[in-house]
Amino acid sequence: MKLICTQSDLSTNLALVSRAVPSRPTHPVLANVLLTADAETGRVSLTAFDLSLGIRTAFPAEVETGGEITLPAKLLNDIISRLPDGEITLDDEAAETPLGVSITSASGRYQIRGMGVEEFPELPVVEQGQAIYLPAESLIEGLRGALFATSADETKQVLTGLHLTFQQDSLEFAATDGHRLAVVQVANEVADSEEQARLEVTVPAKALRELERMLGTKSAGESLAMHFDQGQIVCEWENQRLTSRTLEGQYPAYRQLIPRQFERQITLDRRQLLSAVERIAVLADQKNNIVKFSIDSVNQELILSVDAQDVGSGKESLQAQISGESIDIAFNIKYLIDGLKALPSTEIQMQINTATSPVILTPLGSLKMTYLIMPVQIRS
Repeated sequence: MKLICTQSDLSTNLALVSRAVPSRPTHPVLANVLLTADAETGRVSLTAFDLSLGIRTAFPAEVETGGEITLPAKLLNDIISRLPDGEITLDDEAAETPLGVSITSASGRYQIRGMGVEEFPELPVVEQGQAIYLPAESLIEGLRGALFATSADETKQVLTGLHLTFQQDSLEFAATDGHRLAVVQVANEVADSEEQARLEVTVPAKALRELERMLGTKSAGESLAMHFDQGQIVCEWENQRLTSRTLEGQYPAYRQLIPRQFERQITLDRRQLLSAVERIAVLADQKNNIVKFSIDSVNQELILSVDAQDVGSGKESLQAQISGESIDIAFNIKYLIDGLKALPSTEIQMQINTATSPVILTPLGSLKMTYLIMPVQIRS
């Protein structure tokens, strides 16, 4: 195998796939990245797989001799990322050891010992099952609006994933950790989608965060394919592929948690509220992280207050459009900040019934997003 490529191409693609390399591999070869050079297509592909999450990317290169080898991912990434811009040559025939590779750049030469490809596990392939095609921008929109609300508690494994519901013309993303719920609905406008039956699947948040990162540079109009089979999801677009197992277990019936009617409604500027909450968060008692909202319908004003015992107190006030009676209500400040950052519009609505029932935050705009947050009981 011998190939010539640019340092930037190799470094960028290595950084992407390295995120699927396990920190504590169960088998030595899983700490490696599979490098395949194809002389016919003039492409190099890189693959990493931790047996749950798999990432493959490809890029053009000058391939003189095809071949494949697995190389230590961290070592290779550390070397390539530090090399100067310009051309790099990878050559296994110039290696000093069997199953090794020689890396030559303008600044010098390195030798790395690899492993054979026989033991490297193949990425899952979905041969049967359902395929769904959707715009990359719709997927990014849904991931940004819901991923943050997934749980980090591995004992409730199904909550560590994002629940996806596919229908013929829409896609719904839902995430909850038991204290808050984020639901985003986006249109599926890819014209050549097959007639699709309703499909529900829960995918690990880790895999979808990597997908969001990989899709971050996609331009408007690009689409991708998502293939589903028993316990597996495969996402493919252009020269990239991501595979992940899906999570087993019944996802909570979250739609039943969202109230249908509200006694109070507040409309206000999202950025002003977020700034006020972030300022007052500095004083929030680190033991409970609670901020109190006093909603004054007479003066059309929202007053935020924090009383941090033995530290100090703070108060902020904002103008708002308020319908319904005045009320005092309290929230976990972290959950509030997370939701306000995820809401994409300039203005938002808060819909409230009582000081102990679920509160709904929605953006005023085109994106259909619902953020439900449970209030914290105020101790008098």
